[in-house]
Amino acid sequence: MTLDRAVLVFAGFMVLLSAALAAFVSPLWLWFTVFIGLNMIQSAFTGFCPAARILRRLGFRSGAAF
Repeated sequence: MTLDRAVLVFAGFMVLLSAALAAFVSPLWLWFTVFIGLNMIQSAFTGFCPAARILRRLGFRSGAAF
């Protein structure tokens, strides 16, 4: 799996996790979803993604975007 796909899987998992937490724990968890969305937008413009840096260190091979 390339780094690009790993980042997409991680982001999708985090969105689903925050939605589940908002549904079952507290609606305030939706702020976590907002944070994830904002991070994805800034990553699209700047090319900097904290998750990509971490996943690269874990051994994922580089893809087209990261």
